[in-house]
Amino acid sequence: MTETKILPRMQVHYREVVRAQMQKEFNYTNTFEVPSLEKIVINMGVGEAAADQKKLDVAVAELTLIAGQKPVKTISKKAIAGFKIRAGLPIGCKVTLRKSKMYEFLDRLVTIALPRVRDFRGIPTGKGFDGRGNFAMGLKEQIIFPEIVYDKVDAIRGMDIIFVTTAKTDAEAKALLKGFNLPFAK
Repeated sequence: MTETKILPRMQVHYREVVRAQMQKEFNYTNTFEVPSLEKIVINMGVGEAAADQKKLDVAVAELTLIAGQKPVKTISKKAIAGFKIRAGLPIGCKVTLRKSKMYEFLDRLVTIALPRVRDFRGIPTGKGFDGRGNFAMGLKEQIIFPEIVYDKVDAIRGMDIIFVTTAKTDAEAKALLKGFNLPFAK
């Protein structure tokens, strides 16, 4: 028996719609020239973890629910006395999503999570691009994701979401992310 794999909706959208739009817009001759989404990295810094490691465990559990994959704990590289942080102390967590999990997360982010942000007017594009085709954005609270049960949340934590693309310029990356219906501010 052969197993048929069902592709995520955003991956099908990329193959059928976004790739053709970008090929026409940027005059690519080959479909392999068209930029694609390589990975999505979600980072959650937990400053309170310096005093209480249980807060980091809660953040890891929440990020696992959001991403659908277990994150790794990030460790401080140097000591900062003002923040009471020693070198080698776990102070955050991050997860790298690729392939189908990446497209499924992107779908949930665009269709469910971002519309739940109060007074949302689009993602500001001023300083999110890095000049090499990657885009970073921040979210102020994790409760916009439906996987997080509001009553069980002990603290509101923000997170950074980094979209790593194969685009060479910011214009290509922005066109790619717009093709995935990421709501940029006008």
